[in-house]
Amino acid sequence: MRSSKSELLKVYEALLESYGKQNWWPVDEEYHRKAGSDPREEIVIGAILTQNTSWKNVEKALENLKRENLLSFEGVLKTPLEKLQELVRPSGYYRQKARRLKEVAKALSPIDKVRTIPREELLKVKGIGKETADAVLLYAGNRLFFVIDAYTKRIVSRVWGMEGSYEELRKWFEANLPKDLEVYKEFHALLDEHAKRFCKKTPVCEGCPVRNICIFAQKIKYNYQGI
Repeated sequence: MRSSKSELLKVYEALLESYGKQNWWPVDEEYHRKAGSDPREEIVIGAILTQNTSWKNVEKALENLKRENLLSFEGVLKTPLEKLQELVRPSGYYRQKARRLKEVAKALSPIDKVRTIPREELLKVKGIGKETADAVLLYAGNRLFFVIDAYTKRIVSRVWGMEGSYEELRKWFEANLPKDLEVYKEFHALLDEHAKRFCKKTPVCEGCPVRNICIFAQKIKYNYQGI
């Protein structure tokens, strides 16, 4: 298994060159300026809403909250549960997610808690698993926790031939990346973008920017050439 720091950074640099900066997590800065709310709260809300759905569906739910001027912890907490459910309905599992939003808004109010709350304590909040917790800590809290999602697991398996638990993969990334928030944020976003463009469930190796590093792509190449 190949797993050097230099090779991990090669993948990061290749993806960055191919796709450019993704600038995650996307928030509506203009909305928050006008509403006097904190953009970090939108990140947390979005992290809950994106569970088990596409970002396009999340955007619809966020637009509903913005239209009602409720895209904040205060807005979530003061909104009757039934109304909140209807507003977030486009994100799917809307009854469950509305309840989770209230739990999380309560647990992380005021939002500055996201800078200091221990990961273990955040994981005790109903509705927050490891992936959501790390997304919140990284993007809202500006803390060095690498996010592992299904896309990342797929790419790691193909490029390095490596399998592992959530914690094993998170610690592997964190041990082999520079302690740089921008790298953490961009790399996670770039991996997701790469999984959507090339490293799909059925991979598209032709034209892939990391095919010369990828174990899976090299096997396909050798098999094709009869080597």
